[in-house]
This record gives sequence, C-alpha cells and structure tokens, in this order.
Amino acid sequence: MKRLSLPVTGFMILVFFGVAAMAMQKGTAISAKEAQQNLLDGNKRYVSEKQSHIGQTAKRRGEVAKGQHPFAVVICCSDSRVPPEILFDQGLGDLFVIRLAGNILNDEAIGSIEYAVDHLGVQYIMVLGHERCGAVGATVEGGEAPGHIGSLVKAIKPAVDKVKNQPGDLLDNAVRANVGIVVEQLKSSAPILNKFVKKGELTVAGACYDLDDGVVEILP
Repeated sequence: MKRLSLPVTGFMILVFFGVAAMAMQKGTAISAKEAQQNLLDGNKRYVSEKQSHIGQTAKRRGEVAKGQHPFAVVICCSDSRVPPEILFDQGLGDLFVIRLAGNILNDEAIGSIEYAVDHLGVQYIMVLGHERCGAVGATVEGGEAPGHIGSLVKAIKPAVDKVKNQPGDLLDNAVRANVGIVVEQLKSSAPILNKFVKKGELTVAGACYDLDDGVVEILP
C-alpha cells in the first residue's frame, strides 16, 4: 500500500478536525426565536435587578476556553452605557458582539458577522440602537466633524435625512431609522448573509435600548 507523505497526511488531519469543529459549533446553535427570547428574558432580569451571572464563573471560563458557541450576534454602539453582556444578563461565550459608534457597519464588521454566521452557526442578529445616541446626535446637529468622526457622520446621515420631515423627536426618530437601515444592509449583504436570510436560516432584527429604564424594545 502506498503511504501518504507526512505533509499530505498532516493537511488531511487539519481539514478533518477543522470540519469536525465547525460541525460541532453549528450543532450547538439555537433558533432565532429562542435567541431573541433569551436576550429579552435576560433584559428583564437586568431591569428588575435579578441578574443570574451564571455565565461569569470560573467554571464557565474553563468551558469557553475550549471553544466559543455564541447564540446571537449583537451589533451596538460603542457608548459606555450600552454594554450588551450586562443589559442582556449574559455571560462568557454567549454573545458575539460588534461595537462601533452609532452601531454602523464597515467591511471589517460585516466580515466578523459573516464569521459568526457561517462558521459558528449563529442564526440571530440584533442591531441595537439606543436612546440619545451621541453619534446620531452629532449627525443631527450637522456642522463639520473633526478627524475620522466624519466617517461616522457620513454613515449615519441617510437615517437623519430619511426622518427629518417626520413628526416627533428628530434624534429619536433618527436613532430608530439608523437601526432599520443597518438591518436592511445586513439582510442584503452578499455573498454570505443574504444567502442565509433567503434560506430562512438567519434572522436580523432591530431593537432600541432605553437609557433611563434599561428596557430593550424590539422594533417593527
């Protein structure tokens, strides 16, 4: 029998274990409905000050050191008052978090999300805006933005333009419109995310966090 060379054998072993690891990770995924409910239940615990913290123990740290199996992707603002693991009462390894001011997207953020969906098997993405967002507020105020802040304003401006003639609070309306735009960007993002959306294997939802009472509201 002809023996395989060591380099080829090593390559095959790597491929085998890579595929096996991927299958194991995808097999742990929960449905989008369950993922959203987990987040909302955790938020209720946070609001009522009945946090469990079960995912923040030394035991849990040891478990996730072997590999990550997040049940949801959360895209949110960099604002220090909006830490998703805390306001959803989640622990180590539960959430795959993307944070950029104004909860906007760039290629690097989308690539990270694609990894969570395609390789970790995540089926639920939440785009989380928040009340009185500073990045959206700066865009509403207009004027020249210094440095790289201008790139944030440019990304958020379509949301402000969309609602500037609508009744109600302009900032609040713009925050919600910005979430909606990002949701649609993700749903249509080719070639990976839109494929999963079309197959019914990925749900992208928008939500808004109230800084005052701590409640997360799912947006229509």
